[in-house]
Amino acid sequence: MPGDSVSIEQACELTRTGDVWLFRGHTVADRAIRVTTNSPVNHVGMSVVIEDLPPLMWHAELGQSLPDVWSGSHHRGVQLHDLRQAVRTWARRYSQQAWLRQLDPPATRAMEDAVLRTITRLDGTPFPSTARLATRWLRGRLRWRHPSAGEATTAYCAEVVAITYRAMGLLPPERRPDWYDAGRFWSGDGLELCAGARLGGEIHVTPS
Repeated sequence: MPGDSVSIEQACELTRTGDVWLFRGHTVADRAIRVTTNSPVNHVGMSVVIEDLPPLMWHAELGQSLPDVWSGSHHRGVQLHDLRQAVRTWARRYSQQAWLRQLDPPATRAMEDAVLRTITRLDGTPFPSTARLATRWLRGRLRWRHPSAGEATTAYCAEVVAITYRAMGLLPPERRPDWYDAGRFWSGDGLELCAGARLGGEIHVTPS
């Protein structure tokens, strides 16, 4: 994916709430996700940058190596992490390349409030098993215009970003969150946002 390159420190200065982070790894599981979804990336997260708080990463993952800033505990599933630590962990421990895509125009105060309400609702939601992840994504593709029934009991990374973007008014409410995969947030997919918003091109982020 073409684009500029910045350090993690520069990225933390640039990023604002609603910016998207994309990751590409080389494990068997990473490759399987990319092959299944026909995507160059296998993980997606979202920046949360509120007032004087340090930049945070909102995403869902199987790991529990970092403390969840929202709950203060270590757990799997939907989590809010210190952004610097999260990107470095994914780069060094999981050998993932990282890219940043910036939301334009920047999120409004009302959008940030919607993000915080979504975090309150979803933080700690378990990550689905591998089998359930595939079934959930396929169901979303086949029934993409049917609204989800009730609150999700599990959630994967792209689903979390989609739910949050929908709460911000950036994605259409009639499309199921489980229709989305990480590749939908890659520039090559041409994702159309609502309210005249757009995501910029990929900026490669180095962990050091």
